[in-house]
Amino acid sequence: MSEPRGPGPSRAPARLSIVFVSNGPGELATWVRPLAEQLHRSLQLRPRAQQSLISLRLVLVPCPNATGQEADAASRWGQFDRITPARRFWRMLLNPRLEGPWAPQGVVVFLGGDQFWSVLLSARLGYRHITYAEWVARWPRWNDRLAAMGPAVLEQLPQRFRSRCTVVGDLMADLSSHARAQAPLPDGEWVALLPGSKAAKLAVGVPFLLDTADRLAARRPGCRFLLPVAPTTSAAALERFAGSTNPIAAAYTSGIARLEPPTERCPWRRLITTAGTEIHLQEDPPAHGPLSQCALALTTVGANTAELGALGVPMIVIVPTQHLGVMQAWDGWLGLLARLPGLRWCIGALLSAWRLRNHGFLAWPNISAGRAVVPERVGAIQPEAIAAEADDWLASPSRLQGQRDDLRSLRGQPGAVAALANEVRSLLPKALAD
Repeated sequence: MSEPRGPGPSRAPARLSIVFVSNGPGELATWVRPLAEQLHRSLQLRPRAQQSLISLRLVLVPCPNATGQEADAASRWGQFDRITPARRFWRMLLNPRLEGPWAPQGVVVFLGGDQFWSVLLSARLGYRHITYAEWVARWPRWNDRLAAMGPAVLEQLPQRFRSRCTVVGDLMADLSSHARAQAPLPDGEWVALLPGSKAAKLAVGVPFLLDTADRLAARRPGCRFLLPVAPTTSAAALERFAGSTNPIAAAYTSGIARLEPPTERCPWRRLITTAGTEIHLQEDPPAHGPLSQCALALTTVGANTAELGALGVPMIVIVPTQHLGVMQAWDGWLGLLARLPGLRWCIGALLSAWRLRNHGFLAWPNISAGRAVVPERVGAIQPEAIAAEADDWLASPSRLQGQRDDLRSLRGQPGAVAALANEVRSLLPKALAD
């Protein structure tokens, strides 16, 4: 993997570093990248501005929800002077100089993972510290500033720390305004397929959604399909998960017959299923523009449900629990237990039964609203049932518009990325921030 390196001989050492701390692919796409772009515009950071005295670095932290490909994906953006992969986090914490020179002053910005990792890093480097808190700010005492998604974060803080907190809004609220500036999709009724980004989710999601697409195409011959390829996976990985090396694929009737190159009529590569269904691959993430134009999305759980909600895209969230692989993709301690060697089958079965009884809401729009805004289908679900439900939604534009309106009402106003960038700038020495 090629990673941006520290200052070369042609430029002066950085006098200040802004260090992003993050974890998984969802946070990178929806929090890290937009804020990095905003700071590059307002501060002229390295590596884009070669002579800048401010460097932008990314530190990835250990996380069970990460894929291991995050550093490689982020390096392709050309945003960061240096990227530290999660596997080197502890080594770097013990001896920061192993990750190259550090500026004498800096700001650590928490953008995903366990908030304690950024507390440790800022203390180790002697940098100032700001946390973007989505639901709760866990370590206000060790933060110079807190940037809250909503007022609930501020209200949970002890009174003595509230002066440190500013409500900046939902970073994902800016996604839709950026998406509208992108080129329109070709004409047609577009359905997005989001099988996930982690191997455990892809093992289930790819064969399940290929089968569903075939069945929906048979019901609605004019339907067109878009599959945004996550930055931490590839078309070759999709083919592998749809093939014989994935034992779960044998439970489904569909597969991938071939991969077609782009044409003048179609700017993207296409997967052609064994039933002849065309699935267009969007391989230049983020796919917010094309996604925002889809009539409906069929998606796994995870950060993608938050992205779709921010874009106002109606969705059906699917969790087929007949496959233990989906258990191993769960977040938090449930997923960790399901991955224990030797015990995983027993624990997975018990967790599956418990989760089906007590799962609560799984999709981010539902969690945020505290009610069922989007349908969640959890259990031994089958592609035919999801295809039939998708057909019903697509046949009722007023229902789709109702879900779209509900999602937009949850999104909040744009401007959170610029507001967070201003909070970061407020922690910089005035001479460098101006």
